[in-house]
Amino acid sequence: MAKKHGHNPMNLDQSYLSLPEKFYSRVVPAAMPDPQSFIFNHDLQKELGLEALDEEWHTLVLSDNRLAENTSPIAQAYAGHQFGYFTMLGDGRAVLMGEAITQRDGRYDIQLKGAGTTPYSRRGDGKATLQAMLREYLFSEAIHSLGIPTSRSLAVTTTGESVYRDTVNRGAVLTRLMRSHIRVGTFEFAGHFGTKEDLKALTNYTLDRYFPELKDEKIPALQLFKRVMHMQIDLVVEWMRVGFIHGVMNTDNTSITGETFDYGPCAFMNTYDPGTVYSSIDHGGRYSFGNQPGILKWNLSRLAEALLPLIDSDEKKAVELAINQINLFDNIYKEAWYKMMFRKIGIDSEAAGDRILVDDLLNVMEKHKMDYTNTFLFLDQDDRGVPVNPEIYYALSGWLAKWKARITSNRGNEETKKILMRSANPVFVPRNIHVEKALDLAEQGDLSMFSKLLTTYKSPYTFQEGSQELISFDEQYDKQYQTFCGT
Repeated sequence: MAKKHGHNPMNLDQSYLSLPEKFYSRVVPAAMPDPQSFIFNHDLQKELGLEALDEEWHTLVLSDNRLAENTSPIAQAYAGHQFGYFTMLGDGRAVLMGEAITQRDGRYDIQLKGAGTTPYSRRGDGKATLQAMLREYLFSEAIHSLGIPTSRSLAVTTTGESVYRDTVNRGAVLTRLMRSHIRVGTFEFAGHFGTKEDLKALTNYTLDRYFPELKDEKIPALQLFKRVMHMQIDLVVEWMRVGFIHGVMNTDNTSITGETFDYGPCAFMNTYDPGTVYSSIDHGGRYSFGNQPGILKWNLSRLAEALLPLIDSDEKKAVELAINQINLFDNIYKEAWYKMMFRKIGIDSEAAGDRILVDDLLNVMEKHKMDYTNTFLFLDQDDRGVPVNPEIYYALSGWLAKWKARITSNRGNEETKKILMRSANPVFVPRNIHVEKALDLAEQGDLSMFSKLLTTYKSPYTFQEGSQELISFDEQYDKQYQTFCGT
């Protein structure tokens, strides 16, 4: 039985325990020999009013199995399709401590990532490296500041242990906050390994906690699918807006609440190429930048399959209803994507030929290997001092003439174009070469560059003097660059 301590007055709820026991296992975070706070997100703590969830709480929890009062830590069970193959999964190195009910922004799961083995560890050690956890901290906070739904990072705590991967690494635990850790894979688990009653319990729990307005619909399970589809489409369109590549879009990494999470082999695309892949384990390009919409549709189809018993007792009718919804995906995604791209080039209302204008721009960018982020800054004719070299955009001259003629017919004035473009096109995104340099220095105890990146990415749409070098990237470096899942 875990010891309790009275330091933390926050009573974490654990509503997940209302589900059948097959959906979780009770666990205790592993005791770490020397936990030390490495980085702490005071801004997030203040933003959510989580004063009780402080640096001391983390070190106490990780030092001697001493848990905060009224917590019931668990590891969640789920399944998933990983690179297209179905497998039984679960939290292999994460512990869900409970849910903080904040006065300002609702309920958040509090999860410790890298907190030791669980029944789902599959021969893994359940630990995490400092670099991998800092990487997730940096990317999740950058994605949040870009205005994209995401898990948040509250703290990285070093453990005083060595973690063995290809080399010896410093061990660390990430404290992650998220509205929900329920995944498409959670429903797959219920569908494959549970009864219809188990599936109904999970669906009702999801509706009660996140979508209570759908409970009185004629077919709640079908409405749940529709809501998740729309939320996930909105999310992936936002990834495409900023050039983000998740890298491992398995169904267990597709959230029911439309949040970005599990930042493993993720990266931002520099040179525009829809086939861009950085993940060392994605040999066939399944999760490339341009494949993300199609993979999302595939993942959502797996959710629909899992929900079939609740959509209709007649399997044939249930399949028909589900397929009718899935068949809407392509048009909904296309409309949302073009609407987003119109913002990126300053068009306030679609007119005939606008989609061709977008397609032609991307074709030129791909052919001439233009930088995805900086090309749109160039189009803005930025007056904020952003150092964009116009000479490299000579290939756009023909397209520019058509675009400028089109912009004159905007309902708004030049200021409208500027507002649209500057809300859609960031100045700063995490660039591979700078991220890796910052992580290497942080591993050695030098947080200066890591802190600079965090500060810069906090205001990604604003040009910041002194950060000019973060706009650039090394094309040769990117050609050899690989990311890793960090497990």
